[in-house]
Amino acid sequence: MFLGPVLARQCKLNDVGRSNTDGWASGGLDAARTVSELLLLYSKGRVLGHKRAKRNTRPNTSLIQIEGVATKEDAQFYLGKRVAYVYRAKREIQGSKVRVIWGRVTRPHGNSGVVKSKFRSNLPPHVFGASVRVMLYPSTI
Repeated sequence: MFLGPVLARQCKLNDVGRSNTDGWASGGLDAARTVSELLLLYSKGRVLGHKRAKRNTRPNTSLIQIEGVATKEDAQFYLGKRVAYVYRAKREIQGSKVRVIWGRVTRPHGNSGVVKSKFRSNLPPHVFGASVRVMLYPSTI
């Protein structure tokens, strides 16, 4: 059964061999790192490319491999979740150079855990291989 990324991280941290029984470290930088790892609201993913046939590409749908997802059943957890491609631009808009293209996971692709997603504006080809954030909301559980 797939537990999701937050529970998986929590299990890893508890198994490291901390002196406390609840898995929290006893102060210092270690405690800050533990808290930040437990409170992540997204999983990492990688853009594989556009949906395509042998010769035609369909840029309105992108293929994403989510970290820790290896089967079609695991990918079911992420259906409907929001995806963010975060990048830096040269010119500032409203005091920030950081921009985001938002999308949504629509369905699984194949049997190896890859998912299809649609973005508000199509992802450009130079994004292939880049990281995206797969948010853990909206929740279906």
